[in-house]
Amino acid sequence: MIQASTAKPTPKLYLLTNDDEFAVLYPKLEAALATGLIALLQIRRKKILQLADGALKLHDEAQQIVRLAKTYKVPVVINDDMKLAEKLGVGVHLGQQDGDINQAKHQLAPQQIVGRTCHGEVALVKEAKKEGASYAAMGAIFASNTKPNANVISRQQLIEGCEQGIDICVIGGLSAENITELSGLPIAYVAVVGDIMDLPMHQIAARCQQWQQALNMWYAPA
Repeated sequence: MIQASTAKPTPKLYLLTNDDEFAVLYPKLEAALATGLIALLQIRRKKILQLADGALKLHDEAQQIVRLAKTYKVPVVINDDMKLAEKLGVGVHLGQQDGDINQAKHQLAPQQIVGRTCHGEVALVKEAKKEGASYAAMGAIFASNTKPNANVISRQQLIEGCEQGIDICVIGGLSAENITELSGLPIAYVAVVGDIMDLPMHQIAARCQQWQQALNMWYAPA
């Protein structure tokens, strides 16, 4: 069983883009990044990629987002697209069917982050560690609007994942309120989409602050 320890760092906020129109998305991202509370940003634009010229649009958007993130010194990963990550000099997040970790580590610069989706399977977490992934993403933690068909994992699966000696990222239906149900577990990243990005721009900064308050209490006595 995992013991909570005040010596362990609190989880970091990991923001993912949603499918807003880019003119809406960009100022929301700037509002979030300007808080200084976002530790990692993932560019995931599934609907854009479905367009006839989706790859070109994504390249253009990603260039602008990477430039913005650099302004605030926030590292970026691209969802699933190793070639685009290499071209833009950023990291990559790979699903189980979306590329090889060893290849990503070979293609990308040494300091770039390489994440791996592991769902609730501890064997996949072990494999991600063995292959040298920067973190293993586990979820869905709760039912999610972003991925309504994703399987919700058990607390025991998450606990076992946290025991594998690799940074764990949790994802799926997370909010600044329900994240407290995971308090005390040695999680490295908390991945958030809708609970921040689906808000109107004027509420983004305050919501990031609410998230940070929740994470600051991670190892507080119950």
